[in-house]
Amino acid sequence: MSGLCGYISISDGAEPARQLLVGMAEPLSRFDSSPLRIEAAERCGVAVAAAADSASLHREGSLLVAIWGRPTLNGNADNLAERFGVLWRRQGAQACAALSGAFAVCLMDEQSGQVLLAIDRSGVHTMHYQQVAQGLLFASSAAALQAHPLAVSALDPQAIYNYLYFHTIPAPRSIYRGQRRLLPGEYLDYRQGKLHCGEYWKMAYHEDSQLPFTELRQQFLSTLESSVRQAVGTASTGAFLSGGTDSSTLAGMLANVSGSAPRTYSIGFDVAGYDEMEYARIAARHFGADHHELYVTASDVTAAIPRIAAASDQPFGNSSAVPAYYCANMARIDGVSRLLGGDGGDELFGGNERYAHQAVLSRYERVPSALRQVALEPLLFGLAGKVNLGLLRKARSYVEQAVVPMPARLETYNLLRRYGAGDVLDPGFLASVDQDGPIGQLNDCYWKGRGLSQINRMQTLDLRYTLADNDLRKVSLACELGGVEVAFPFLSDDMLAFSSRLSPRDKLNGTRLRYFFKRALRGYLPPAILRKKKHGFGLPFGHWLQQDAGLRGLVFDSLNDLKRRRIVRADFIDRLMRTLVSEHPAYHGTMVWVLMMLEQWLARSGPPVRPQP
Repeated sequence: MSGLCGYISISDGAEPARQLLVGMAEPLSRFDSSPLRIEAAERCGVAVAAAADSASLHREGSLLVAIWGRPTLNGNADNLAERFGVLWRRQGAQACAALSGAFAVCLMDEQSGQVLLAIDRSGVHTMHYQQVAQGLLFASSAAALQAHPLAVSALDPQAIYNYLYFHTIPAPRSIYRGQRRLLPGEYLDYRQGKLHCGEYWKMAYHEDSQLPFTELRQQFLSTLESSVRQAVGTASTGAFLSGGTDSSTLAGMLANVSGSAPRTYSIGFDVAGYDEMEYARIAARHFGADHHELYVTASDVTAAIPRIAAASDQPFGNSSAVPAYYCANMARIDGVSRLLGGDGGDELFGGNERYAHQAVLSRYERVPSALRQVALEPLLFGLAGKVNLGLLRKARSYVEQAVVPMPARLETYNLLRRYGAGDVLDPGFLASVDQDGPIGQLNDCYWKGRGLSQINRMQTLDLRYTLADNDLRKVSLACELGGVEVAFPFLSDDMLAFSSRLSPRDKLNGTRLRYFFKRALRGYLPPAILRKKKHGFGLPFGHWLQQDAGLRGLVFDSLNDLKRRRIVRADFIDRLMRTLVSEHPAYHGTMVWVLMMLEQWLARSGPPVRPQP
């Protein structure tokens, strides 16, 4: 909800600064009508649309400072913008490291033409920017940036390709050509028409930590409670409750902090294999929650799809945004103004199933290379490759995956790769993109952690791609559309620092996920919650697509319109809808959703024809 926007120009503009800023800021408050504060000079200005406790602005001479969010500066929340300006004069961009919490910050000096932009360590808030001939435009929302008359509106084909690969568009790219986004913990320094990006913070792992379990447990529980207390503040607060370890833990801590029954909100599906409401009820009973439930239907999904697409800054293909939206809407109707989200727990404490799977595959690397190349692989893929016995088939599958280097091995089941980009995409569109671009991004991020354990390199990857680019965007979008704020206690700076001190074995012990986390919460969480596998708010879209005429009609209309854009091959769309989805609704339904949401976004925000290469 809300946000920040602004610009700096190297020449006098024909349109008054205040008028430009009002136009840019309009999309920021479209859902909550947040009050607008503007600081404008002759050639630059900044606007923040936010509640009073989420906006800090300061002007001193030619210096403008604006902060959106509720961070603290060296532990103090008073006069944030003014104090940040003083610190910047002494420390430059590294002043950002003194800010703690979720934030977006802008500092502009009109006299020198310098701009500093930065976002928080986890990327809870975002920042888009675009350099134009006349200066620099920026905003926490792409829609706000696009409202400036100098913004470039052409779409970026590579960003669309990346969307089809990742189901979101990872930073630093944006859907718009030439527009970029800051990465978590990153700043942008703009001077004399030149851009420089740098890190003011990155996770520093201490892999040889040897603190006793009892001491670690006490630190963890204390940090968790203080993080929840800070996230709650004085707001009327509730919590998402999926019945997993993270959301259940936050529900319990909310009870501790508030001293009353926590208000919790869960979504269910009346479809076998998808509904996990019983786990949410177990956690709610255990913590004495004031629990609220809603069963989402196919009709609800049909109604929500256009709203979510219209509210998105760029194409977004995570279907869990739908149940998250209905959860947020239910909380708002109940009088809640802020929800606690459990996002970050998996990434910080080793909870993703692929961590264990990749640990098993990595054991193959310990087999001497001579034995692998001379004996095992010729046997499995030679003579034995013609035999389809179950055990040999499993062994071949294991080795086929294990010989792929990380992080490409994580993309073994990537839908675009499995279908084949050439079979999915129009030849003309495919010729305009770099098919190796996505895996190149993953490699750059993964190997920045060279020398770290595999679990921590995967954590680094997930903090950026799974969390900042996907899960946080999903929950933030859903809550903005639902009319409530969201806070993520697991992503407090103190919790990030605590996670960095855990040894790799504390996160993944053999194949046991969340080893420390589950031990630390034994006796606090119900045993059934500690034993359950991760599920979340997964949507039975493929099943409903087969059963509900209204949803099917929306999908068919969307995909037929997408055919005309010459991005996706028409014959692939026909095969997907006529045969593949009926063969495996859950698996192929994911690609249907991704393509549908692309068309839904393009129909509202993009050009009517294929983006130019």
